[in-house]
Amino acid sequence: MAYPIKALPTIGCCGIDCGLCPRYHTAGSSRCPGCCGENFSSQHPACGIATCCLKKKGVEVCGQCADFPCARLNNWDVADSFVTHRVSLSNLWFIRENGLDVFITSHRKRIALLEVMLSQYDDGRSKGLYCLAAALLPLPRLEVAVDEVARRISAIGDTKVNASLLRQLLNDYAAKEGIELRLRRT
Repeated sequence: MAYPIKALPTIGCCGIDCGLCPRYHTAGSSRCPGCCGENFSSQHPACGIATCCLKKKGVEVCGQCADFPCARLNNWDVADSFVTHRVSLSNLWFIRENGLDVFITSHRKRIALLEVMLSQYDDGRSKGLYCLAAALLPLPRLEVAVDEVARRISAIGDTKVNASLLRQLLNDYAAKEGIELRLRRT
């Protein structure tokens, strides 16, 4: 089934932060284009939520639908896939109450911070943690962590040392917020 290409593939119809997913930030054939991005149908041939949003209701995300919340989203935020679902419903409620443009402003800041973490502090094993932190930590905490690691980076530019420092900062901030930076599988 072919889907229309979304204007904002970094936010899923279902509220998932596609732009903060490890597969979105992967090169090669396993890269996900985001929700209804280019070639989405070849990787995700059937998505009832995208079908409902884009084809039946004509909205970008469920939070814009007059029928939101609906049964399709029951327990949507309980388990995770490649990206956390924990904030998907709160994302949709935020969009419902504040509008998509307001949400996208902070979402783009999160993506930009994630891109900094991946380009400057990726030791080959931290991508998943960085993606989770970008999605789950409050934006001010995330900004402080990235700024702090930039100030404290190793003078010799050792990626492993810098990545270890950033991981520790992110985990410390997550602990202060009562957030676990792990995917929940069921």
